[in-house]
Amino acid sequence: MTTSATAAPASRQLHTFGAIMWRDVFVALRQFPTFIGQAIIQPFFTLFVFGVLLSDAGYVDGDYSAVLLPGVLALNGFLGGMQNTALPLVVDFSYTREIEDRLLSPISLSLVAVEKILFGALYGFVASLMMTPVGMILLDLSWPISKTIPALGIAGLGALAGASIGLCLGTSVSSDKVDVMFTLVLMPLLFTGSTQFPLVALDEVRWFQVICGANPLSYASEGMRAVTSPNVEHVPLPITLIVLVGSITLFASIGIRGFLKRAQT
Repeated sequence: MTTSATAAPASRQLHTFGAIMWRDVFVALRQFPTFIGQAIIQPFFTLFVFGVLLSDAGYVDGDYSAVLLPGVLALNGFLGGMQNTALPLVVDFSYTREIEDRLLSPISLSLVAVEKILFGALYGFVASLMMTPVGMILLDLSWPISKTIPALGIAGLGALAGASIGLCLGTSVSSDKVDVMFTLVLMPLLFTGSTQFPLVALDEVRWFQVICGANPLSYASEGMRAVTSPNVEHVPLPITLIVLVGSITLFASIGIRGFLKRAQT
């Protein structure tokens, strides 16, 4: 499939890019109640069970909230970015073929792929942002205002990493393999992402620490702990930033190549 983007000036491509992004945002706003449910229900019950019930029952220490909340917020952003990039692409390439309208627009195919990543990341970022006050109220936890900007930065990087992985998955998995993808990819990502425990606390279980250390979500979780709960043991912030940026670069590159391959067939 070809596109007229090769003859379109950069200003026109940027205008088209903005129009495509705005269309996705507009559609998402129309489905806002559904978005709220996706963004809040699952993390709410995670925080309630692990942070409230188990704490009240004496199974976890009261300080566990400072470990759990940053991890759940990172998970919400990462997972939101990944799912809302991967699943629409699987559907678009398999059933609706809605993607063809974008491929025929005066914009390069690579920019279409970048837009998918950015919109998915925006979705995940807002999901993490919305869950923050809910989690603070639920766990009776607060952070200094000075931590806001660094926390937003980590949340954004985590959502971008999730969306980049989502682009890889969405362009490499057919519709009849979606259930397999969630079983083989999503569940291991969830439970090896250091969302419920610090990565550096696994020294006695080295093999599992290595597995968790290969998961980009672990560094989003550790980064959130580093900026919001510095008294909790965590991976040094410079390392988390390097790994997150490297993950975004690597998976976005692979995903864009996969997108171009699917778009041109």
